[in-house]
Amino acid sequence: MAEQTTAYWHQKLRALQVAVIVPTYNNDKTLADVLNHVRAYAPDIIVINDGSTDHTAEILKDYPDFQIITHPRNKGKGTALKNGLRLAREKGFRYAITLDSDGQHFASDIPVFITEIESTPDALLVGARNLEAENMPGKNTFANKFSNFWYKLETGIKLQDTQSGYRLYPVQRMGNMKYYTSKYEFELEAIVFAAWKGIPVRNIGIHVYYPPEGERVSHFRPLRDFTRISILNTFLVLIAFLWIWPRNFFRQFTWSNIKKFFNEHILHSKESNSKMTLAVMLGVFMGIVPIWGYQMLVTLVLSRLLKLNTVIAIVAANISIPPMIPFILYGSYLTGCLVLGRPTTLNFTDVSFDNIRTVLEQYLIGSVLFAAICSVVIGLIFGGILAICRKGHTS
Repeated sequence: MAEQTTAYWHQKLRALQVAVIVPTYNNDKTLADVLNHVRAYAPDIIVINDGSTDHTAEILKDYPDFQIITHPRNKGKGTALKNGLRLAREKGFRYAITLDSDGQHFASDIPVFITEIESTPDALLVGARNLEAENMPGKNTFANKFSNFWYKLETGIKLQDTQSGYRLYPVQRMGNMKYYTSKYEFELEAIVFAAWKGIPVRNIGIHVYYPPEGERVSHFRPLRDFTRISILNTFLVLIAFLWIWPRNFFRQFTWSNIKKFFNEHILHSKESNSKMTLAVMLGVFMGIVPIWGYQMLVTLVLSRLLKLNTVIAIVAANISIPPMIPFILYGSYLTGCLVLGRPTTLNFTDVSFDNIRTVLEQYLIGSVLFAAICSVVIGLIFGGILAICRKGHTS
């Protein structure tokens, strides 16, 4: 590469306050080549030697101008990235580009990130690999599609690649975010938390190289690491349904947004009054039945299967937002007591198995009936409002 081009990109990255982070663990065969190519574009490079037991330490001696973080023992890619991102933020960098040291990423794609971040400042950019690339492991394609599905469920954002390690993090905007994982699952956790914080998360196309299987070096342990990622997704989905989605709903709960929603999705909707009423009834029912954490998911699936208005159904399912939960619980329990002919008083001093089973039985039976009653009552009220507001509309 011409010296003038290197000088140009060095100046560009310095002006935008961009550092490049390279975590490495036992990649001594490719590390020097990766660092040499990165140095042609980036003047500020942070390398995290995550407890390597090969010749990595000796190789890094040839780069005295780099910032080196050394872990005495291997702590996992997530910890390596967290330490690198923390150092970049503390040193005042606005952005940090991360790429792997195994040679699969091309330093020549750094300008792609720079060009994109100039047009979308403070976004989090994830390099989207060509999953049809030569020698791409089949398990990678499946794992990525699986991860993409869960990411959309957790954030509402559709990405074509959520597992690529070639990324640009807006470290200053992300601030001192707290993370809970230390291995490969950190990269999923980071983009989910960023989306929840309101940071735009986007894909940009990158090149990727996968060496033949006999030459490939990977520290990903399919069973153990995939299990960790699956457990993380379970918790993230629960948090999304119990907190993030209701929180976002309330944030949009302004008079102007209510008016806009009513005009677009109800008053001027092309759907019939009866189908919109059924969508509300479905949402209310699913919001009350005791499937905590999965109301939104089940409502989404059923509204699609029944060809009802998904937006209206999801909004109606938010009847289970935190302020309403005590009323829903009491209404469900009271209904169960009345149906079973049992007293409505609760004995908090009796913690026996039989008493707990009785209370749960009353609640579970009552919750389904209470959900049905509320669904019908709210459906009748909503249907009446539609009949008044949309006179002449086909029902």
